[in-house]
Amino acid sequence: MDLQTWTYIIVGITFALYIGIAIKSRAGSTKEFYVAGGEISPLANGMATAADWMSAASFISMAGIISFDGYDGAVYLMGWTGGYVLLALLLAPYLRKFGKFTVPDFIGERYYSNSARTVAIICALVVSFTYVAGQMRGVGLVFSKFLEVDINTGVIIGMVIVLFYATLGGMKGITYTQVAQYCVLIFAFMVPAIFISIQMTGNPIPQLGMGGKVLGTDTYLIDKLNGLSTDLGFSVYTDGTKSMIDVFAITLALMVGTAGLPHVIVRFFTVKRVKDARKSAGYALVLIAILYTTAPAISVFAKTNLIETVNGKDYSSMPAWFTKWEITGLLAFDDKNGDGKIQYYNDNSKDAAFLAAEAAKGNKGSELTIDKDIMVLANPEIANLPNWVIALVAAGALAAALSTAAGLLLVISASVSHDIIKKMVNPNISEKGELWAARAAAAVAVIIAGYFGINPPGFVAAVVALAFGLAAASLFPAIILGIFDKKMNKEGAVSGMIVGLLLMLYYMLKFKFGIFDGGKDAVAGLKESWWFGISPEGFGTIAMAVNFTVAFIVKSFTPVPPQDVQDIVENIRIPSGAGEATH
Repeated sequence: MDLQTWTYIIVGITFALYIGIAIKSRAGSTKEFYVAGGEISPLANGMATAADWMSAASFISMAGIISFDGYDGAVYLMGWTGGYVLLALLLAPYLRKFGKFTVPDFIGERYYSNSARTVAIICALVVSFTYVAGQMRGVGLVFSKFLEVDINTGVIIGMVIVLFYATLGGMKGITYTQVAQYCVLIFAFMVPAIFISIQMTGNPIPQLGMGGKVLGTDTYLIDKLNGLSTDLGFSVYTDGTKSMIDVFAITLALMVGTAGLPHVIVRFFTVKRVKDARKSAGYALVLIAILYTTAPAISVFAKTNLIETVNGKDYSSMPAWFTKWEITGLLAFDDKNGDGKIQYYNDNSKDAAFLAAEAAKGNKGSELTIDKDIMVLANPEIANLPNWVIALVAAGALAAALSTAAGLLLVISASVSHDIIKKMVNPNISEKGELWAARAAAAVAVIIAGYFGINPPGFVAAVVALAFGLAAASLFPAIILGIFDKKMNKEGAVSGMIVGLLLMLYYMLKFKFGIFDGGKDAVAGLKESWWFGISPEGFGTIAMAVNFTVAFIVKSFTPVPPQDVQDIVENIRIPSGAGEATH
């Protein structure tokens, strides 16, 4: 059976499953729409949280980054995994004890102010839209390749699917859909990894295969890739080029950004008890670790296979997958020296002798351009695995992107319907009216998300990393201080959030998008001007520190919170006695 048929069958079955679950689990009340009625079991919530968390960035982009950046790419593994430990220990149980539906709801009540709620809503919307932009690009990328439609059409198809089950089922429908999506995405990620590990090293466990010897030789796979990398003028795969301060800043920004993401935090309101919130976080961490420990192995397999398949080979002899990826524009060959062969090397190398040697061979620069986001999707094709495995990867990538997109859209709709309309504009709105407002907000959010998918601001993981920086800079300090500093007042928290968010946005627009300095083409030249040598992906750490500093300074000059608010803060630190999440 050909790849196209397999893709239609497997993707069609999984989509039918998601839609069927959404219809069966449709929300009939605002409580079911926002927090699934608070009746989800810890294991199901852990699986849903893992799917919500493992977005297109985790499934598609993370291994691609590690493939090209090697050791430097490990910051994403450390940051995104470590963030869940922070979440489980510092936030999940306390927020569940507080018992509100959303992060802006918590901040509005804890800081006894609609101003605080408004700032938190703005922060949540900025973070969520930045994050969802990456997911919609991932959806479009998968559809464009595997269903052979253009990326814009792919994004629109994804919008329709997400809109259907997000607006119909709310959190209740999304939760059970995400349980199914976790099963699909983890199976799709692991099957090709196991096959390729056996193929290359004879070891069925990818994590061990990565560190094993190439089948039939005494050469370790990692050593082989290091050799291939240096032969092509790239740095040693297992060595890092980032400064230690940037590595630290990116890792910390991703960790605290994880703990401040609204669509992840809201998952802990869907269980009955505080104890279940802790269990959910534990299950999620284990389920996430399965994918995260496999990603480096896939990176090594994919990069080694790619180099050996294309470099120095005749363009006319390239396999079918090469031509298909060229059609998407995510892989491009430019025969600069006209010899019909593919030369792939680092033509930006600082090694003058290496570049002189390449020029002496008649090479006029690297002729292959590869989008990092294709590595996981193309990996089974490069390894010549069966068509059903390739189609399975497409279904897994869609599951990852759609599950996170749905969670984000729910946060956006809840921010509008619950935090703005219910809490601030029309407190007397009926439950049915609020439910319809939530669905309408989700529909508008899907359209905006689709626009970002059609006009993406960068490759998937880069955009997502910026969302984490924004969460770290704005929401995390307000949440953590709201739990652990009973004297933190509304003036301090609001000032910190505003300054942190604006500082992060300025740095991101300046150094990531070149808004103030000549556009995207000028970004590479701005690297020397990074503040403290920290990249935009890591600047959330600095902006977070500024947020904390501003909050404490303002607090010291303004009145302490009312005693009843201080009593609430004391109470939420006691694990027992949490009731249901309430309006």
